[in-house]
Amino acid sequence: MASVDTTRNSRQSEKPVTGTVGQASAGKVVSGGRKPETAAGGYPALDWEHRIRDVLRPGGPRSQEVQAPSYEEMRPFGHRETAGFPVYKNLERRLLDATAHPDPEIAHMLAVCAAYSYSDARTLSMIMARMGLEDNHVQMIQTSVDAMLVCSTAYLIQSRSGRVGILVYRGTEPLNFINWLSDIDVDPERIGYQIGDPRATVHAGVYRNVRATRYEVMNMLRRACDRHAIQSPRPDGDGLNHETYGPGPAEGDLEALYITGHSQGGAMAALMGVMIRHERKYRETIGDRLKAVYTYGQPMIGDPAFAAACERDEFLRENVVRYVYDSDIVPSLPPAAAGPFRHFGREYHYRIPHLRNGLIDAVTRQRHSPQAKKGAWEARRRPTQQLPSLLGIPLSAMSFVGRKFAATRSLPVVFSVDDHMPQHYIAALTPPGVHDEYGD
Repeated sequence: MASVDTTRNSRQSEKPVTGTVGQASAGKVVSGGRKPETAAGGYPALDWEHRIRDVLRPGGPRSQEVQAPSYEEMRPFGHRETAGFPVYKNLERRLLDATAHPDPEIAHMLAVCAAYSYSDARTLSMIMARMGLEDNHVQMIQTSVDAMLVCSTAYLIQSRSGRVGILVYRGTEPLNFINWLSDIDVDPERIGYQIGDPRATVHAGVYRNVRATRYEVMNMLRRACDRHAIQSPRPDGDGLNHETYGPGPAEGDLEALYITGHSQGGAMAALMGVMIRHERKYRETIGDRLKAVYTYGQPMIGDPAFAAACERDEFLRENVVRYVYDSDIVPSLPPAAAGPFRHFGREYHYRIPHLRNGLIDAVTRQRHSPQAKKGAWEARRRPTQQLPSLLGIPLSAMSFVGRKFAATRSLPVVFSVDDHMPQHYIAALTPPGVHDEYGD
């Protein structure tokens, strides 16, 4: 059932998505009484398909669409645009024209995007408008099946013209127990298509969560690539309720796609990048539009055979960019005890000289010196390796407590949970002189 939230922005809507890909593209999601219908491909829908829809409807995949508030709404006092608002002027043009990655401004903007994917579609849309994507359009797809350890949330953000798209996956939610269980579901699973090595395996929990929303995500991308496929909700004379995702950007087709995510969301983003590159039906439609994949605090997603196959793909080797903040433990996971895993793509590591900065603070007698978290990004030739021992996990939790006290804050640690927080990635990636996501 389609419903419109009239208590907030009249341009926002939320509804369940329970049809197949073929039905969504035809504008059909059926609820209410039964009537003979055809499934994707034109064949009669079987009774078991109806039963599955009845089971999925109450808590199955759901979508939400949001149109960003205008700059006038976000800035009711003062000038509509200033030197610090929006954060990046001509952001759409920069995303379209970028040819070399990583790009420092794009890395910062996508880090903000990945961090706010932990919120809802309204908040994410507002933040991306503040960053420079004025009048953007956000679609959310979310699926949750606790018994299957599935909790998958993806957003597609499109610029006002529809020419730029950002696909962002939400990472592990701190208070979501199912998310944590899917993180540790590290059984090796073979992917359903050839990537160059038939023995290659991937993290089962990550793979399952990507596949849980894959068809809805690819359907959103297909419509973004062909604006003529967009249809509006319409009443039907047969007494059934037919609905689509609703109108999206109406000016142009998708030309540039970026994929991003933090934590498990980064792993899902990287795996979706691999799928788009190596699954033919996706590569032919979207492959040439994919510009880059940026991830933050991403765990490993595949075994050495999978990583080696990805490294042989020039695009994945050069345009999958991973950022690791200081002693963040998550890029070292899964641990070696879970089996062999390895990263692929380009890695940038932010190193903070804690002892040196601590000495500077002591000499200058500044309790809150800006030196405390000052470091530098460096390209790593050798990617982060697996956690050698499970002992690193409790040690990383202890470091979280240690960072909260001035006496122990400057002590170096090997692994840290605190360093995994998305705000650290945003702060470290903000270019000099650039405002934060709230502008001036």
